[in-house]
Amino acid sequence: MRSSLVPIRPLRRVCDACKQQQRKHATPKCFTHPPTSVAAVVPRRHFTSRPSTSIASSAHKTQVSNSISLQTRRTASTSSAASPEAKTEEAPTEAKQEEASDQKTHYDLFPQTLPAGPPPNGPFAIDTRTLRREFLTLQAIAHPDLAPAGAEKRHAEAASARINEAYKTLSHPLLRAQYLLSLQGFDVANEETARVEDPALLMLVLETREAIEEAGAEEDLEPLREENELRIRETEGLLGAAMERGDLDEARVLVTRLRYWVNIRESIQNWERGKPIVLEH
Repeated sequence: MRSSLVPIRPLRRVCDACKQQQRKHATPKCFTHPPTSVAAVVPRRHFTSRPSTSIASSAHKTQVSNSISLQTRRTASTSSAASPEAKTEEAPTEAKQEEASDQKTHYDLFPQTLPAGPPPNGPFAIDTRTLRREFLTLQAIAHPDLAPAGAEKRHAEAASARINEAYKTLSHPLLRAQYLLSLQGFDVANEETARVEDPALLMLVLETREAIEEAGAEEDLEPLREENELRIRETEGLLGAAMERGDLDEARVLVTRLRYWVNIRESIQNWERGKPIVLEH
């Protein structure tokens, strides 16, 4: 009731003073309202999620197990940040995908270049240029720099390392053949299981080694290089035929022979005057 008895004029003078004081200390509305800062954060959230969407799309198109599992881990991590329950739901799926990924071969990582898989279903020979293009695409997808620090980055590094190893193995005929035989339980890369029982082959290898050591100039190695490259191409052809018809015993013999020719190639490439030649087998 007392408020109704207060004169109107003094109240107006007080309000005018308050208004004047407010004008001096007032702050712009754009800084007092939070929606501006929230709007600035939202685009960032959408920006960081776009690579994951594109990665998942690319991985699905190429059917690459590593990049798919990598994308699944990223998606699970993003959803768990919004809801802790999502992390629990995604964990079993992630474990199953990692287990399935571990069972894949190097050929499964390159479905565009090697759609038929390894021999005998697919050919032994590989178009290395096409393989390299697909390799570069996979590396762009699974590059560790695209993943945030922590577990996701470690997963990306592991995926990138596996892609590197697969590409290196498949692009080299000798490593490819050794890998294919290892899938069948033959450790032909081990020196104990790679003994040569062909005296004529051993004699030819020893004579070639002596010729390399006795070379007085690099030009003297050219005939040896040409002859050895011919042996390599011939052996690779025979090895591919053996692989494609499933003759593993013949393939093991040819892999050992190819290893000698490849070592001779490396000895010629690394030749130095007076340097002894050591041929590994």
